[in-house]
Formats: sequence, C-alpha cells, structure tokens
Amino acid sequence: MTGVAYGELARAVSRAGGLGMLGIGSNVEVGVLEREAAVASDGGSLPFGVGLTAWALPDRPELLDATIAQRPALVSLSFGQIRRQDVQALQAGGILVSAQVNGPQTALAAVAAGVDLIEAQGTEAGGHTGTVATLPLLQRLRQDIDVPMVAAGGIGTPEALAAVLVAGAEGARVGTCLLLSQEAVIAQAARERLRAAEVSDTTLSPLFESALRPRWPDEYPMRSLTNQFTSRWEGRIDALAKDEPALAQLGAAVARNDFDIAPVMTGQVVGLLRHARPAGDIITELAEGAELILRSRVPRLLGDTS
Repeated sequence: MTGVAYGELARAVSRAGGLGMLGIGSNVEVGVLEREAAVASDGGSLPFGVGLTAWALPDRPELLDATIAQRPALVSLSFGQIRRQDVQALQAGGILVSAQVNGPQTALAAVAAGVDLIEAQGTEAGGHTGTVATLPLLQRLRQDIDVPMVAAGGIGTPEALAAVLVAGAEGARVGTCLLLSQEAVIAQAARERLRAAEVSDTTLSPLFESALRPRWPDEYPMRSLTNQFTSRWEGRIDALAKDEPALAQLGAAVARNDFDIAPVMTGQVVGLLRHARPAGDIITELAEGAELILRSRVPRLLGDTS
C-alpha cells in the first residue's frame, strides 16, 4: 500500500494485534522511511513491518540499509527477483523476510533465496498483482513449498480470513479493507470513489505504470478503479505512449487528484467499503470474527452439535 500505508496506519494495526506495514515505494526517500518507522513503532514499543520493491533495490541500496537500521520485525520483498544477499543482510539484522509472489516459479525462487515466509498474493488484490486468484494460488503453492504462507488478495471479511486459514495459510495480509480507515493517507476525492464502487469496478492493466512509471516490469499489472482514462485507453497502451497531450493530461490529473483520469489503486473487495472507521476496529473485527467462525461453524460442519 505504497502512498497509503504510513506510520499512523501501521501503528494502529499493530496496536490491534496485527503487524502494521509501511509501504515504501521505489522512489521514497530514506528520511521518509526513518520518520514513518518511528511513528509505526510508537517510539520503539511496537513491532512493525516494511514493504520494499525488489526490482528497485539494486539501484537503491540505501533503502535496504536504512530499513535494517530501523529494526522492523519483518520486511516484505515484492515484484522482482529476490536476491539472496538482500535476504541474508536482513536476516543478519534479526529481521524476518517474506516474499510476496504471484506464481509458483517466483515462489520457488524466493524460497531458494532463503526467505522465511511466502505471501501468496492473488489477482483480487489492489495495486500491482498477478493474474491468478488467491485460493488457486495458495493451493498450488502448498503442493511444492513447505515454507509458512500467508494469503493476500480478496480478504475483507472474517469469513474470508477464516477461509484462507482453513485452506492452509498461517495468516493474511490485507490492504483494500483499510483504504477507508481513518489513518490511511488518501485524498478525500479518492475516498468518495472507493465508497461508491462495486466489486466489479476495477481494472487490471499495466496502463497507468506504462505512462507514469515506465521502469515498472510489465509482468506486474496494476489493479485500480475503472475510470474515464482506463475506458478510453485500455488495450491501446502503444498508442498512449505516443500521445503527448494524453500523457500530459494524466500527469496533471495525478497532481490535482482528478480521479476521472488519475488512478485509485484498490482490490476487488472495494465493493465492501462504505464507512470510514479506525483501522484497529477493522483488524479486531477480522480477527475476532474469524475466530468465532472457526470455533462455531467448523465443528458444526464436522457434525459436532455439542
């Protein structure tokens, strides 16, 4: 959740018993990481995690060094080759390392690099993701991989959390269900669009990144709300690359928060979002609700009527 998950959101999640994550994008300055880590840790009293973009680390080694210096409990590496030297450097600092993956090959490569945890991220997720749904991906990875896994993508209710736990995940990573939280850093105009959206109102495409950040690898398209720009240009990325007025229009829209044109990254469970709530309440509801389901429904399914 780069650009949304800063220190206040991470702190609120950790206070509620989760592990709050800072989303640190490829262009984030070291000073921002240091400042937000101090907030997330509540001055060193709370655990927190950091998400880093794997493909950017060879050109941004200072981000890895600064992350290690902040002593997070976990670092999640996503999108790109997971380098063994990065994993070893983090683990030498006492940090657990996870890899967010979208398919079997990337998962196996991450395990070979020595990660402690695999995040099976399904295509239902918001932002950059793959094309395989969460449950099929989780089932497939469990065939070949013994490393503990968490599930990500499409998890917005206690029922969904219970489902992935029963399917073999050790936990879940959630993002979209926190977008309307009071602690999320997101424009009011984007909040209004998220609140009005349905589960079918997203588009998975490399469209925006090809225009705004062409260094992003093509194999990681981005899920965002469908809008006028996606409707006009989807399937016409090559034409967009040559249309200077359209590219300028997109850049200006991003600067002024015009979400008819600019992207709002979100997953498919956006259709569940209706109200702004404290992030801690959302996490507590997910965890306590899933526990109640597992304690009550599962025994009944097995014929235990006591």
